[in-house]
Amino acid sequence: MTVLDSALDLTALPRHIAVIMDGNGRWASARGLPRHDGHIAGADSVEDVIQSCGDLGIEYLTLYAFSSENWKRPAVEVDAIMALLAHFLAEKAETLIRDNIRLRVIGNLERIPPETRELLEDTISLTAGNTRLTLIVALGYGAREEIVEATRNLMEKARMGELAPADLDQETFARHLFTVGIPDPDLLIRTSGECRISNFLLWQISYTEIVISEVLWPDFRREHLEAAIVEYQHRHRRYGGL
Repeated sequence: MTVLDSALDLTALPRHIAVIMDGNGRWASARGLPRHDGHIAGADSVEDVIQSCGDLGIEYLTLYAFSSENWKRPAVEVDAIMALLAHFLAEKAETLIRDNIRLRVIGNLERIPPETRELLEDTISLTAGNTRLTLIVALGYGAREEIVEATRNLMEKARMGELAPADLDQETFARHLFTVGIPDPDLLIRTSGECRISNFLLWQISYTEIVISEVLWPDFRREHLEAAIVEYQHRHRRYGGL
């Protein structure tokens, strides 16, 4: 139990929390370490936040692990991130199964190394029936690409006569996004103090409450998650109304 537990209203928790995990590189640089060490340290935060969300009863957690723009980073860093992902999956798949956590992945996986993609597919399959928490990992993900792909698929359906333009509405469009079947985030947390969306879930966060944490991702723990939830609980969500 943490200090902030008493401030939490367990009857008003966000159903879906999304996190932009930022600050690994700065955390490493501040300690005179290579950027890869920041990503390794950030993996501990991933474990802590997943466990904390499960303990609190959060239904969905989406982690922005690797964007479509991140492929532009130096190859040595990209390779290190992919190796870290593969290690995490190999080491934690049994934990996800034991803790009743379902894994889903959103994004373009074409450039993910085949062995890592196989681990992802295996873990997704093994955890498909789990119900305690759905963990969504955004990999090779870009919201603009997601929206373009959904539009392309809808245009093809219209061309084939399967969809009339007049029948296209927001619900139909949402069913063609990577997040089909997943409720929109209630709370978006970005760490490291940066105030950017970074091409993340642009459609889905239309009415999401955003909390910026000054904490660098490798230092982010349950107390910081709870602080963000408490701030969220003090917001009045009007969805454009009064």
